[in-house]
Amino acid sequence: MKVKVNAAVCDGFGTCAGHAPDAFELDDWGYAAETGDGTVPPEDEAKVRRAIADCPVHAIVEVAP
Repeated sequence: MKVKVNAAVCDGFGTCAGHAPDAFELDDWGYAAETGDGTVPPEDEAKVRRAIADCPVHAIVEVAP
């Protein structure tokens, strides 16, 4: 699984980092970015899928590996 955060859509709620802190990082203003190249280890996929579902502005998408 691989994810991408659309920075233009992110409103800085931080929900993603709350669900999956190893997959998302927040900048100084609270806006999210995927960690590294966005590749999610299998053991973190459930947390990341929850982060995708709970993003209030749908800024996170799963992308083809």
